[in-house]
Amino acid sequence: MNIVQIRPSAYSFYMSQSEPSWDLYEAFLAVMQSGSLSAASRAMGVAQPTVRRQIEALESQLGVVLFTRATNGLVPTELAHATLPYAESIASTSRALVRSVSGGKDAERGTVRITASEVVGTEVLPPMLTALRERHPRLQLELAVTNRSEDLLRRDADVALRMTEPTQAGLVRKRAGRIELGLFATDAYLALHPAPKTLQQLGDRHVLVGPDRARGTLEALAAAGLPATARDFTLRTDSDIAALAAVRAGFGIGICQVPLSRSPVPLVRVLPKLAFPLDAWVVMHEDLRAVRRVRAVFDHLVETVGRYAAPTHAASSAVRAARSPRPPPRH
Repeated sequence: MNIVQIRPSAYSFYMSQSEPSWDLYEAFLAVMQSGSLSAASRAMGVAQPTVRRQIEALESQLGVVLFTRATNGLVPTELAHATLPYAESIASTSRALVRSVSGGKDAERGTVRITASEVVGTEVLPPMLTALRERHPRLQLELAVTNRSEDLLRRDADVALRMTEPTQAGLVRKRAGRIELGLFATDAYLALHPAPKTLQQLGDRHVLVGPDRARGTLEALAAAGLPATARDFTLRTDSDIAALAAVRAGFGIGICQVPLSRSPVPLVRVLPKLAFPLDAWVVMHEDLRAVRRVRAVFDHLVETVGRYAAPTHAASSAVRAARSPRPPPRH
């Protein structure tokens, strides 16, 4: 069981000492995020004893115990878990500061950090970022590919591409377009398993690729008229990239963005009236709207995502878009 240990002289000791340097918090954050000293040392590119000494120095300077020592390594205390958000905030602020000074406010150069979901970050953004580099060659880009929403208010990223409209105050948002998703399979799969004509046939006769623990896809299918549980999927994964790869390999039928169904493996849409439209939003912190390098990335993504979504947006009727259920927003 994790315990909190605060030494009696912690407050007086802390008040008499200078604040720990960032490299000590960085070691703490690396251990918490990676789960071990060895993994943290690899992530930081330093020797394991160095990370251990930094953790011990941080505990000593703060006058607290952040980890208990066990035979299998360091075990975070409750205090360590409580401290983690503050260390993450320090890290975000530090990285945002570095990006801020990487280029002047009025210059289209320097570093901009972009965040997007797995599928968007790996399948959709790369050609858009290539065009961005050609247009603005002095920009340097950081791409955070994650299905977790990075906190733009905390400056975890400068620009985000999201499939749900953000509601937080302090953010600039622009709807770039509507991307349609549907159910797809390969020609090879459909040659062995004739395409379903009804939702009932889809559920009874076909191999389905779907979620493991994530509920969004199940809720979307249920809203479309196909109640399903995880057991109804022959391949279950919460990785959208793995699910898409399985569909492209001919494993079965799964969800795919319509533009991504054309290449690199041509996919065939089944039950084409079943549509899942998602609005694509480009978002940034309002304080960055006057920073030219960030604004250049923001405007470029609005333009290129709009072109990417345009064919499917034009093909979708207003009635179908209004009635269609939504899949999980991370796609």
